[in-house]
Amino acid sequence: MEEPAPALPLDASDLPPDDVAAIDELGKTYAAFRQELAKAIVGQEDVIEKLAICLFARGHALLMGVPGLAKTLLISTVAKTFDLSFSRIQFTPDLMPADITGTDIIQENAAGHREFEFAAGPVFANLVLADEINRAPAKTQSAMLEAMQENKVTVLGRTYDLSPPFFVLATQNPIEQEGTYPLPEAQLDRFMFLIEVDYPTAEEEKRIARATTGSAKPVLNALIDGRRILAFQALVRRMPVPDHLYDHAVAMVRKTRPAMPEAPAWLKEWVAWGAGPRAVQYLILGAKARAALQGRYMASLEDLEAVAPSVLCHRVITNFSAESQGMTSRKVVERLIAEMHES
Repeated sequence: MEEPAPALPLDASDLPPDDVAAIDELGKTYAAFRQELAKAIVGQEDVIEKLAICLFARGHALLMGVPGLAKTLLISTVAKTFDLSFSRIQFTPDLMPADITGTDIIQENAAGHREFEFAAGPVFANLVLADEINRAPAKTQSAMLEAMQENKVTVLGRTYDLSPPFFVLATQNPIEQEGTYPLPEAQLDRFMFLIEVDYPTAEEEKRIARATTGSAKPVLNALIDGRRILAFQALVRRMPVPDHLYDHAVAMVRKTRPAMPEAPAWLKEWVAWGAGPRAVQYLILGAKARAALQGRYMASLEDLEAVAPSVLCHRVITNFSAESQGMTSRKVVERLIAEMHES
């Protein structure tokens, strides 16, 4: 008779004491973070949670929403609550790659000789806001790819490292398509989450009007520095995950691919391309980070299903048949999650 597999940690007694204390500290830090953001941001609790998951899972996020939903304000407010360097890049059709990465310029040294010196661009910050990222052409957007994936940039044949932690939080407007350049799938795949920012409720709009039409401005405090963020990111990587959760994540991603035999018949009718292996990684990391932020000691199926739409929606590409029937990537992903949950 086979020996039963050792149980995974279910509570604090099964974890190293240092990790238990770190998870408790992260939960308190996250609660304080939400309270601090509430001074300037009304509502958007789900968006804030997903942003925090990305930050502590060492991922990048793309915020999608119509104008006026405080996407840029939210990101700049996050930057103020973290003791990190921050830069904002306003993407425009005439933005050049060197405007992002920096370039060599001629400078005169102390001896009076002229020599090239690298002038770092705005990507050399801990937290980079890429505002309206789809307004720049593909050549400029590609300047972000190496930075987002490798935490470094190459300029004129020389490579420069970016100081950790490094996050790219980008915004995109889904309705003004004139003068925009759709993000290539390779760049979309670099974003851990696509976060959809929706309209506030009537009560929230009333609170927004009260808060923004007066003279008082909120004073925000920096809660956490780069060293602690790196420590919390390492903690998230150590969070235990039961083996069945890996199986569920792999099965979910493979079902999004119409060429796979596991894919449902209805999905094959509507999907042109499914998610790649990076989606599995981000499903697991997102589940780990969500559990840690809520003060729990192991990721669960509930965590994985909660982050799945944000991980998968921009990685599932629908075809013309789906578009003609009003079937979006989000509807496909939500139906797939529901079917797998019931099975």
